[in-house]
Amino acid sequence: MILSDGSIKELIKRGELVVEPYREENIQASSIDLTLGGELLFYKTECIDIKSSSMSVEKVIIPPEGFLIPPKAFMLATTEEYIRLPEDITAFVEGRSSLGRLGLFIENAGWVDAGFEGQITLELYNANNCPIRIYRGVRICQIVLAKLDKKAQKPYRGKYQGQKGATPSRIYMDFYS
Repeated sequence: MILSDGSIKELIKRGELVVEPYREENIQASSIDLTLGGELLFYKTECIDIKSSSMSVEKVIIPPEGFLIPPKAFMLATTEEYIRLPEDITAFVEGRSSLGRLGLFIENAGWVDAGFEGQITLELYNANNCPIRIYRGVRICQIVLAKLDKKAQKPYRGKYQGQKGATPSRIYMDFYS
């Protein structure tokens, strides 16, 4: 069951769902708008080896005048908001249509498991043929919350639990666990 604005506000008020900073105006009919945090990450390597724990990344702080995303460029970003989902709530992350219509694709693999806590790392891709300027604090994506039929037996406690800032892939950990 997808949660309505009233149910979302009630969960936040009771402290069962954490969204910090909380802005009531970002609560929509059936989602919460999340804003772009202040940093971006770019992979700086000739080849990405998914077994390697030492992939080179460059961190960029978004200046007040915004940041130009070149055409066909891929980068990681983060939400400003830190969230904590209860063990019986999952979330879908969706890019905003207004940005998608400009050619800015926003993902995060689309899913946030029940029990997750942290800032959400987003994958940004400029599919347009011209640069797109983005700004810290812009509403960048939305999360749609859904109630599980019961609490998860194995709530999320994975390799991204508690992440802060744009976080590069940790897929290499799959090979050594």
